[in-house]
Amino acid sequence: MSPVPRFDTLTLTQAQRAAFLGRVRPQVSPEDYRWIEGMSHALPELLALIEQPPMTLNKLRHLLFGPKTETTDRVCPAAPAGTQGSSAPKRRRPGHGRTRARAYTGARWIEVPHPSLQAGQRCHHCQQGTLRAQKSPALALRIVGTPPISATGYVMARLRCDTCGQVFTAPTPPEAGTQKYDPSVGVTVALLRYGCGMPHYRLARLQQSLGVPLPESTQWELMQPLFAQTQPVWEELIAQAANAPVIHHDDTPMRILDLRRPGSATAAQVDPQRKGTFTSNLLAEVDAHPVALYFTGWQHAGENLAAVLRQRAAGLEAPIQMCDALSRNVSPKAHTVVAQAKELQLNPEQRLFHHQTHSQPVMQRLQSWMQEQLDDRLVEPNSGLGQAMTYLLKHWEPLTLFLRQPGAPLDNNACERALKRAILHRKNSLSYKTLQGAQTGDRFMSLIHTCRLNRVNPLDYLLALATHADAVKLIPRAWLPWNYPKAPSQADTS
Repeated sequence: MSPVPRFDTLTLTQAQRAAFLGRVRPQVSPEDYRWIEGMSHALPELLALIEQPPMTLNKLRHLLFGPKTETTDRVCPAAPAGTQGSSAPKRRRPGHGRTRARAYTGARWIEVPHPSLQAGQRCHHCQQGTLRAQKSPALALRIVGTPPISATGYVMARLRCDTCGQVFTAPTPPEAGTQKYDPSVGVTVALLRYGCGMPHYRLARLQQSLGVPLPESTQWELMQPLFAQTQPVWEELIAQAANAPVIHHDDTPMRILDLRRPGSATAAQVDPQRKGTFTSNLLAEVDAHPVALYFTGWQHAGENLAAVLRQRAAGLEAPIQMCDALSRNVSPKAHTVVAQAKELQLNPEQRLFHHQTHSQPVMQRLQSWMQEQLDDRLVEPNSGLGQAMTYLLKHWEPLTLFLRQPGAPLDNNACERALKRAILHRKNSLSYKTLQGAQTGDRFMSLIHTCRLNRVNPLDYLLALATHADAVKLIPRAWLPWNYPKAPSQADTS
């Protein structure tokens, strides 16, 4: 077998290429000559591209053929308007584009009057009209960066008499306060830890590098008073959620190191059959306000739901329980109607009628078709598709509750999104050290996420609870995130 010729034996100098093309041109057609000329010029350029370090196949493909431009819309264009199956034009996804200035509700807005003009004055431009105040003023934003925790030091002058030795010290200004740490420090630490997933040691390193040290132990000590002050609101949220008509819930694994140590006092109280620990999320709606509750421990989501429902008012109908089909999500101690699974802005009764009219025939055909596929062995039962069909048929009654009961949801996506808060904590901190630490995380995570769901500033809310602890203890219901008394500066920007 003869060796494959190398590229360098096929390359030509510019003079050799010109002589070669001169010999070939009279012997071929103009069309063929154009192809031969193009290839004779392309080969040196291809070799030069290959020699560029570093070169990969993807990079070479990009250089030769350009970037891929095939998109779904190009390959499969939408059907013309008015044809069967055509869909409405795509709407722009929310949350994209520039952020409006009015969205900065946490900014400190300063009113700036016009330096020389006032409403009611005659217009100096036309000398005929009268100036009127506009409802939409001009806006300008100035955003600055600061450490998460900042500090201000006050240096009071001291004078000493050189005769009698008396020392005179300047008085401490009122803004210095009476305590070293303002209540907002503990609130900020809790937000960073349980709202953003920043571990204590990472915040400590950041603060140390920025010149405002805040050790891990100090962070924990600052959060503990706030944890105790939020107890009344936490209990009220649980009591309110227990009476909700629909409760979503699910759980995710979470480590608690103290429960994994055989010699610890907490581990001795756990059933030896228990092998795992979890963070459960219960998502309920209280008077059109979503409430997110987190519980971490050895209890499963179904057991945590049963504990919450013990506070359900007598005489209420069983709530709709929205979860997946895992056995640990259902407890025999919780009397619920299980729905395992958007809406046209309809009330529950209208939505039920809509589903019974449009969805029920489709679901019945789907059920018959799946059963036929399995009975006639058209689908392998142990395949992925077969297992999915078996799962649907096995749980058909709870999955189709939305066809029989008003208010039954179609999916559990809201709870899955809420569990991301716990997963974020697990990714950054890996575990809780003690059961008390887990309970602390549960409470702050519940309050922070409930504030976010209700579009309430969690920093302002937790700070309000910290500074009005006595009032919170007296009437917890008045201090729920959606109706707590706001300071004038907060109310203006909300």
